[in-house]
Amino acid sequence: MKFSPVLQSAKLLTRYKRFLADIRLPDGSVVTIHCPNTGSMKNCIVENSPCWYSVSDNLKRKYPFTWEIATTPAGYLAGVNTGRANALVKEAIENGVIEELVGYREIRSEVKYGDENSRIDFLLSDRCEDGVGVSDNKNDRQADCYVEVKSVTLEMSDGLGLFPDSVSARGAKHLRELMLMVEQGHRAVLVFCVQHTGIEHVSPADDIDAIYGQLLREAISTGVEVLVYGATISREEIVLTRRLSLIL
Repeated sequence: MKFSPVLQSAKLLTRYKRFLADIRLPDGSVVTIHCPNTGSMKNCIVENSPCWYSVSDNLKRKYPFTWEIATTPAGYLAGVNTGRANALVKEAIENGVIEELVGYREIRSEVKYGDENSRIDFLLSDRCEDGVGVSDNKNDRQADCYVEVKSVTLEMSDGLGLFPDSVSARGAKHLRELMLMVEQGHRAVLVFCVQHTGIEHVSPADDIDAIYGQLLREAISTGVEVLVYGATISREEIVLTRRLSLIL
């Protein structure tokens, strides 16, 4: 995903009211920008650290600047715009980076499914015979594939990333829906989209949301697949480039 134009740089001052942040521009002026992240952004907020933002040409927006990249306490880069995660995963599927999900002829977004009034991030269908995936089971190859995406930016130490960074009832709901899809004979996949240059493996954040961790392990035991992919991040682009590991 290339940024056009490239992102602008500033210094982060503070994040507040959940969806707002103040930054200092190179000319010394202070501007309020949109913060597109509903989580706690733990370990992503460092006062007076370099940050990067995009500029919208929509004249109706109250805050035309959007915070895109933060500098973490350890000096890594984190893509804090969770709205980018789905586009990153779709791009990676279409470009064959996520090998486990190649071969489907149709990708639909935001399709209603499940029992809890949910919408799946991606529904993959009509898989060709030479599609290569995790499973060699013929029924799995022919089944529709329900893909849920979660953005990971919480890094603790030694390359360990955690999800979620705050209690996530919505995340738990999505796990239940994925388990239901497996029960109904479909393929269900959770993709952790790691927008953080210092994370090499991901675990459930049991100390933050024990229910989510329990449900994740249950989902895996019932056949939900979990994939973890990490991004390369710069002011020019963010792109998923490598498979990371999941540690339970």
